[in-house]
Amino acid sequence: MRAALPAGLALALLIGAGAQAQVADLRSTTALRVCADPAAAPMSAQDGSGFENKLARLIADRLGLPLEYSWFPQGPGFVRRTLRAGLCDVVIGYAQGDELVQNTNHYYTSVYGIVARRDGPLAAVDRLTDPALHGRNLGVVAGTPPATHMARAGLARDMRGGKLNVDRRTENPVADMVGAVRDGMLDAAVLWGPLAGPLVRDDPALRFTPLLREEGAPRLFYRITMGVRPGEDDWKRQLNSLIRRNQPEIDRILREAGVPLVDDYGKALKP
Repeated sequence: MRAALPAGLALALLIGAGAQAQVADLRSTTALRVCADPAAAPMSAQDGSGFENKLARLIADRLGLPLEYSWFPQGPGFVRRTLRAGLCDVVIGYAQGDELVQNTNHYYTSVYGIVARRDGPLAAVDRLTDPALHGRNLGVVAGTPPATHMARAGLARDMRGGKLNVDRRTENPVADMVGAVRDGMLDAAVLWGPLAGPLVRDDPALRFTPLLREEGAPRLFYRITMGVRPGEDDWKRQLNSLIRRNQPEIDRILREAGVPLVDDYGKALKP
């Protein structure tokens, strides 16, 4: 049967098998090697204080392995120069469906929401179509999904945009906007829950209201997975099993950090 294979097909099969073996050989069996941004608090931080750092520690403990990091700023080239270069074996937080990585099952779902002062006129707003938002100074990160919804709702003139792609070692537009809401420079800001929620959690002056009733595209909720290299199916299945068996502990870490958790369809808070 092998002799009957056309030479080109036989070569392709051999190359494919070799590529799969090379992928499998990249994963360390002596440590949990994690790729992370050193300055992406509250998600990841080089001092280990981020909630993704705590999730990495949980996974390492369950595997019985030491935890090692490859630090690199998030942005263009992050996956290519860390995960795909074989310097590490998993990215703890990655949006489901991104083609740069192979996604595990999602371990939480979160949503964009409105940060406003508890004692302000926008404290009860839970929709971007609310007329109370018109004529206000509203922060939003340029290029993020809620900016499209806000423009469609007639809020383009009210939007005060922050940068999307920044080096968090020197700039932090989300934290700056949360601070501007606190200080009254902005009336509200529409921000990604896992970034804004932890910043608001212990601030008695502010509240985060998840946007659970928005309609139309783009969606404002996202399922978050762990990212591994394409072809590492056994590793993905091992992580899926760890996620399933440790979901209550994962939820506890996320809730303690202030991450707003919603159901898989972004329609209600997770019980």
